[in-house]
Amino acid sequence: MGIALNKPLIGIVMCQIDKDGHPTQMVHNKYLDAVVNAGGIPLALPHMLISDAALTGNPLASLDGVLLTGSTSNIEPHHYGERGTELHTDPGRDKLAFAIITQAMAYQMPLMAICRGLQELVVVTGGSLYRQVHLQPGLSDHREDTARSLEEQYAPAHSVSIEAGGLLSGLVNGRDNFQVNSLHQQGVRSLGPGARIEARAADGLIEAVSLRHHPFALGVQWHPEWQSDKSEISRLLFEGFIRASDDYRRGNH
Repeated sequence: MGIALNKPLIGIVMCQIDKDGHPTQMVHNKYLDAVVNAGGIPLALPHMLISDAALTGNPLASLDGVLLTGSTSNIEPHHYGERGTELHTDPGRDKLAFAIITQAMAYQMPLMAICRGLQELVVVTGGSLYRQVHLQPGLSDHREDTARSLEEQYAPAHSVSIEAGGLLSGLVNGRDNFQVNSLHQQGVRSLGPGARIEARAADGLIEAVSLRHHPFALGVQWHPEWQSDKSEISRLLFEGFIRASDDYRRGNH
């Protein structure tokens, strides 16, 4: 007998790592905490869901929203028309995330995508990526200094300018800029026709996107999940996502 939930159920894609020789799938607590703090119930989604179409469809039918997390891995470049390989990849995550994004668009299910998640959203909708942003003429180095503490790595690094009239602008009460952290080597090169720019960094790099003709699909290049309970902007983003997911749960879509 099923249990009726009075909060939206949010599926969160996991990452594949090696833990002391054991193949392991995981998701950082900070993503789970951000969903819970905003009023949602997190549910981790393993990669084996993609092994069977029935397995992929059934869990999604029970979800009210999807969160695509950041990761140390990169999307395999052949997915966006590039040759060669990347040092750190996660093919299982690529396959599951792409399938879930496609399903979420078909269902009009709320979707929030962070860092790698943003890049997955861009690639699925026909966009492309810079594989090394810091080597592109005119663009800044957006990578973190891994020799520093986590508090320093996740501290505000640069400002973003918000496009007026978009989804993000509405979530942050019309603010036209704010500070974000920056912990990424890759970035958005171009968008497909179904995506809309929501924010840019001072160097012009796209930092946030939404999907046209979708009630709530937002991707951000920064990490709002980091200490989301202490940042007003992060709180507004996650509350907006969970609110949209709750509307979806109630059938208001």
